[in-house]
Amino acid sequence: MSPTRREALVQLAALAMLPRLDRQSVSSNPLDGTIADYQAGRRRGRWSAAEVTAAALARSRQDGMTWRAIDVLSESALAEAKASDVRQRARKLRGPMDGVPVFAKSIYDMKGLPTTASSTEWARLFPEVVGRDALEVARLRAAGAVVLGKTAADDFAYRGNGTSSHTGQVLNPYDRSGTRTPGGSSAGSAVAAAAGMAFAALGTDDGGSNRIPAQFTGVVGMKPSFGLVPRTGVIPTWPILDTHGPLSRFVADAALMLAVLAGADASDPLALTAASNGAPLAALRDDALAGVRLGLAEPNVARSQMTAEALAVWDRAVSDLRLAGAVVESFTPTVTRMTFRDAFAESARARGDVAVDANAPAPTANALLHYFTGRTDDPRGAIRRGYSAFQSFYDVLPKTYEACVPLLDQPMTQDPATLSFARSRAEVVVTLVASMQKAGVAAMVYPTMPFNAPRAVDKWPDIRTTLSYGNWLGLPEVSVPAGYGADGMPAMNLSIVGLPGEDARVLAWAHAYERQSKRFVAPVVAP
Repeated sequence: MSPTRREALVQLAALAMLPRLDRQSVSSNPLDGTIADYQAGRRRGRWSAAEVTAAALARSRQDGMTWRAIDVLSESALAEAKASDVRQRARKLRGPMDGVPVFAKSIYDMKGLPTTASSTEWARLFPEVVGRDALEVARLRAAGAVVLGKTAADDFAYRGNGTSSHTGQVLNPYDRSGTRTPGGSSAGSAVAAAAGMAFAALGTDDGGSNRIPAQFTGVVGMKPSFGLVPRTGVIPTWPILDTHGPLSRFVADAALMLAVLAGADASDPLALTAASNGAPLAALRDDALAGVRLGLAEPNVARSQMTAEALAVWDRAVSDLRLAGAVVESFTPTVTRMTFRDAFAESARARGDVAVDANAPAPTANALLHYFTGRTDDPRGAIRRGYSAFQSFYDVLPKTYEACVPLLDQPMTQDPATLSFARSRAEVVVTLVASMQKAGVAAMVYPTMPFNAPRAVDKWPDIRTTLSYGNWLGLPEVSVPAGYGADGMPAMNLSIVGLPGEDARVLAWAHAYERQSKRFVAPVVAP
C-alpha cells in the first residue's frame, strides 16, 4: 500500500533534514552520493529519475556483469523511473524512496522475472517468470522505488563466499587480482552498493550474510531485529533465524530502506506485529553518540588474533567513536561467542524442555510450503519438482520428498525444537540485557570480522566475531566501514549491536560514527 499524502509529506520533510555529504566529496554522478543528495538534485532539476536509472542500468551491465554481481535486470525499471518523474512534476511523490534505484537478492520473487536462487539447477527447474513480488519488493514499489533487478548470491543463500553456480564466483570490486571473496551470501547486493550500481540493495542474513560482505566490500550492512522485516515471497533458509535487511554505501540510505521494509505481515507467523513508525529516519543526527556508553566487547575478539594492520584500523575506529562523543569502555557480557550455545542449552534444560535447534527440518519444510503457496496453484508439486536441488544445500531436510511430506503441514511455530529455541532466546536475551543495563551500556561494539577478505578458494581463518548476537539472539546490528589496508582493500567494519527492537537507535549511532569517521572510499569503476 502506498503511503498517504500526509505520510509522504512528513517523510520528504524528514529527508530534507538529513545531513548530506560534504560538497567536495560528491561527484557529478548522483549514484556516488546519498539518496538525500540525489533527491535534492532532482528538486533542482540537475537530473531525473529516468536519467539516473539509465546510468545505474549501464553500470550494472558493464561493471556488474564484470564482477558477476548481477543475476538478472528488470525490463520495467526505466518505466518505473519515468513514472516517478511524472509524480515529481505533479508534486505527488510517495516519499523519500520514490524514484530511487535499488536491487534485491536473487532469492526474492519479483514479478515478471524468474527466481533463480543463484542456482543453475533451480533456474533449470523453474525457468518461468513469477507473477508476484515478494512483500519487501512490493513495499519498495509502493514507496516509488525503482527496482533494477536481482543480485547474485551463493546458491540458495547458503554459503558465505559469493559462489553462484548460476552466474559464477562474485568478484570483489576492490581486488585487482580477481581472487578475493566479497563475502556472502549477499555478495551481489554488497557489490552493487559498493560500486554505485544502486543506492541500496536487499539482502538476507542468518549467520552474517549481510554483515560479512559489508565488511569485505566496505559498505554498510544491517541485520535488523529478528521479525522486524517480513519474509513472504523469499526462498527460506532457517525460519527461526531468517532476517532481511539493507546494504548501502551510507547509513542514512539503509535507514530509508528499512523504514519502508519494516512492518507486520499477517502471513508470516514469526514476524513482529508492530508496524514501522518511521523512527529510523527521524532518529539520524550527527550528535547521536554524545554521552552514549558503549561496551567494547573484547572477550569476543582476541586482539592477539588480529594483525597489526587490523589492530591499527580497529583502534582508530574506537577513537572515532570517542571523538563523536561516545563513552567507550571494556565490557564483559554474560554471553560471548564462546558460551552462547551453552547458554541456550542450559536454558532449555532448566525448563525441562527439548533440546534447542535453530535448524530443525520441520520449520524449513513448512516455510518452503508457505513460499510456494503464494507463488503457484500447485505448491506441493513445485516442492516435489525442486526438492532434490533444494535438499542438496539444506541437507537438514530428509533426503527424499516423500520423507519430507509429513513435515510440510506442521506449522513452523509448533515445532518443539524451534519453540524451545525461541524460549531460550528470550531468556538469554533477558540475561544479556540485564548485564548491559547493570553496566550502563547502551550497545556493544566490536569488529564485524577481525580479518579482511581472504581468497575465495581459501579456508577462512578460524576466527569469528560475535555474529551470534545478531544470529541466535536476534539483536539489531549495523556494520559500518572502519578503514582500509595498505593494499587498498577494506580492512574492517565496526559493528554496533543494540537491544531488541532498538533498530532506530543503532542506526542513529552508526550514522554518527560514519559522519565522524568518513571512512568509506568507493572502488574505482569505469566512468
